Amino acid sequence: MTGAPDPHAVEDRHRHRPWPRCPLCWGLALDLGSARTRAWISGRGMVVDVPSAPRRDAGATHPAGPGTRVGPGTRVGPPGSAGTLRQLLGPHLPRATRPLVIVTAPVLDGPAHRTRARAAVDVLRPRGVLTVSSARSIAVAADADLAGPLLVVDIGAQFTEVVLLCEGAVADARRAALGIGDPDGTAAPGQIAEAVSSMLTAMLREDHTSLTVDALHRGVLLAGGGALRPEIPHHLTGPLPTPPRVVPSPYTAAVRGAATLLRSAHTHPSSTPSPSLPVGRPRLGRPGGSGRG
Repeated sequence: MTGAPDPHAVEDRHRHRPWPRCPLCWGLALDLGSARTRAWISGRGMVVDVPSAPRRDAGATHPAGPGTRVGPGTRVGPPGSAGTLRQLLGPHLPRATRPLVIVTAPVLDGPAHRTRARAAVDVLRPRGVLTVSSARSIAVAADADLAGPLLVVDIGAQFTEVVLLCEGAVADARRAALGIGDPDGTAAPGQIAEAVSSMLTAMLREDHTSLTVDALHRGVLLAGGGALRPEIPHHLTGPLPTPPRVVPSPYTAAVRGAATLLRSAHTHPSSTPSPSLPVGRPRLGRPGGSGRG
């Protein structure tokens, strides 16, 4: 008898897909999470889905501290992230390739964190780097209608983010420093659900339009590893007018949504190499990227 499939295992069918023939068609979607690091490559699908771990450099020490968040919850410095990315993705990318890279980033990480994410992926010599809000990536992965208001709750390892999208753009966002990987072990599912309810209540109180109300009646999207814990959706069912909807494969929703956006991102100005730059020098996208989703 065969055992149950590992939900984190890379599907074998992704390993034998043909390489893109067009050199400008290479693309990479990244989700650098505090719990897991995931990468999707054009023509190959999901090639990396591994536990996130800080890189230890021989002869170097990294003092403990809050660190730098370079993705949804990741708190590692750009040098360590760069080394990890080189190690994980090097075998999957041809040597001369300069991919277009999309990195998912939480809304409230802000431009400074997105800039650090760009620095981390610079080791891959990208021809362009775009950032997209993890909330929009999740909505795209869920095939949600972005024409109207939409609420996305991303329950990660270190924090929980509630985002109100309107026509795909961020209208409001809140964050609680509670996650399923709380190192103190104090964040019970009920506490996380209570924090989500409090953030939604604050949004309703401060929203002088009908956006939040309309989004609540459409149903809240739940994603991240916390969405797999049945107690959290159960605790949220009572306070919400419509039961929350857990997106398919919620723990990979952000990278899958970024991969979907990647397919249409080759027409973005930041994806075109600048003729003024010498060949071989990476060109990063505009500061701030498309972080508003």
